[in-house]
Amino acid sequence: MTKVSKFTLKERFEKALKGEALDIIPVCSVTQTGTVELMELTGAYWPQANYNAEKMAALALAGYEIAGFENVRCPFDTTVLAETLGCTVDEGSMDIQPYVTDFPCKNKEDVRDITVPDLLLESRRTSVVLDAVEILNEKVGETVPVVAGVVGPAGLASTLGGMRNYLMWFVTNPEVVEELMGVLTDACIEYANGLLERGAHAITLIDSEAGPDIISPEMFETSVFPLYRRVCRKVKGLKILHMCGDATAVLDPLADAGFEGISIEEKVSVSFAKGITGNRVRLIGNVSPSDTLLTKGTDAVLIEATACLEDGIDILAPGCGLAPQTPLENIKALVRARDNYISQ
Repeated sequence: MTKVSKFTLKERFEKALKGEALDIIPVCSVTQTGTVELMELTGAYWPQANYNAEKMAALALAGYEIAGFENVRCPFDTTVLAETLGCTVDEGSMDIQPYVTDFPCKNKEDVRDITVPDLLLESRRTSVVLDAVEILNEKVGETVPVVAGVVGPAGLASTLGGMRNYLMWFVTNPEVVEELMGVLTDACIEYANGLLERGAHAITLIDSEAGPDIISPEMFETSVFPLYRRVCRKVKGLKILHMCGDATAVLDPLADAGFEGISIEEKVSVSFAKGITGNRVRLIGNVSPSDTLLTKGTDAVLIEATACLEDGIDILAPGCGLAPQTPLENIKALVRARDNYISQ
């Protein structure tokens, strides 16, 4: 049974991100939470739930009301800003997220044509997420944290230019990718602040393409880190950075970027990461979504989640977005693991 907290879920989440004293470690997801089971239970299915604010809010709410996460989180895909800035996107299906089929920056000369639209917050995609955040805040925001995802400048650059160009430009024309990321950072900041104004309590900046699995730590520190500092100065609310893969090599600079939290995948050792970051930033994660939560039983989830807690995780969470076929019982086991841990 969940211990009664003297704080609301929202207060507890905010305190956890600020490193303040807590009675209970939060169990949240700062990455995507849509699953087929939750779609079936709510009637809010992909792809409609990616393009309709009411359905998006209903599916996000199920992550809290049914799955047991102590927050709500939207959207469920990473193409919102990419489509708004010129990518062609396939809407996907019930168990496939929207995905990019074409991109505007075929060569480096195209980069100068990328600008932040005057009506960025009124696009087909951004307006839906903004409306969904407002609905969620009205429904539960007084006591439950609302988290909104925004793809970061490196992730957007790799999408608008294609991964091949993105990697090549980093080596041959770093000024080109830096110019592109600079414009995209402005878009991220405007969109993030728009989400906060409509009721989000925290922003997750998803930027795995800045990680050491993709570019070198030196490239990160030279070209991306200054952009993160700018994001953290200009976004007026709680900020979390999510990076897929093994982010260990860049955790030290990340801890000084200005984010309140870093969401890490299971490839990162929580205890080792804690040794690097100390008290500079809070760590979120890192139960494997693609292995443990998707393919194993609840006992395996309990074991891995307990290990995260023992290693000092600040917010227990999946290490990345949930796979659509993730069993509901495995998600619910995260809260059970936390409750068992604190009752020992």
